[in-house]
Amino acid sequence: MAEAIAILALLFVAFVALGVFVTVKAVKAAKRGVDRTITQARRTVEDTTLRAKTYGTGGVTAELAQLRLSLRTSMRATQDALEAGAAEDASLQESLQLFRRLSAHGHELDADLKRLERDPDRAGVAAQLEELRERTQRIIHSAESLRWAARDRARKFADDDLASLNAQIDVEAGALRHWTVSEQEGLSWPAEPAGAAPDPAVSATSAASGTSAEERTGPAAAGARARSAQEPDAGRGASGPDEPRAITAKDPRQQPFYSWQKSTRPETTN
Repeated sequence: MAEAIAILALLFVAFVALGVFVTVKAVKAAKRGVDRTITQARRTVEDTTLRAKTYGTGGVTAELAQLRLSLRTSMRATQDALEAGAAEDASLQESLQLFRRLSAHGHELDADLKRLERDPDRAGVAAQLEELRERTQRIIHSAESLRWAARDRARKFADDDLASLNAQIDVEAGALRHWTVSEQEGLSWPAEPAGAAPDPAVSATSAASGTSAEERTGPAAAGARARSAQEPDAGRGASGPDEPRAITAKDPRQQPFYSWQKSTRPETTN
């Protein structure tokens, strides 16, 4: 019984601690959200006021408002770009540290400009405008250098990744069309390199075919060549060179006999 009570007490304490932890986390998150909302609202109001001073009034007040507006816009854009890039690229952490040091100078300058807006000595403020404008331009130039460098770095990485992706897609597309390579190889005969030795199987087949053809046509071709050689000799022997050749029948007994010819049957008197 005592053990059950102890277990229940421990579970109760654990649930209470968990509830307190969750409540504290929720309150902190809500407080951060409220602070962020208040900061954005205050920033929006200040920017709107500065724009109104720039367009509405002239002179030193308008010049100071323009310097503050340019400084705040440039610093805010650089901060957003570096914080967004640092979440994906750890190399931008050093750039973010440099920007935080630059932000200290920017906040100091913004405070000086804001104080000079309420200064009644307009002549003294006008005398300091050139120096204030130079300080503002230096801070803005440094912030823009960091911002554009971070953007160029991100764009370079994106271009390299896109080029690598295109190469991989081309390889995959070629692998998917594997049948086109097989068809091209089947339609074209490979060219034999110069000075290559002939294939022994092809040479043997050609030699055997040539030999069998000569064996089949050898006697016939030999007999034809013999007849063509004898006929001109016989004609030249019977007549002179200037006399026309007589058309005489050939003696069958003088014609050559070949083994494949059929022998003539003797005439019967029956």
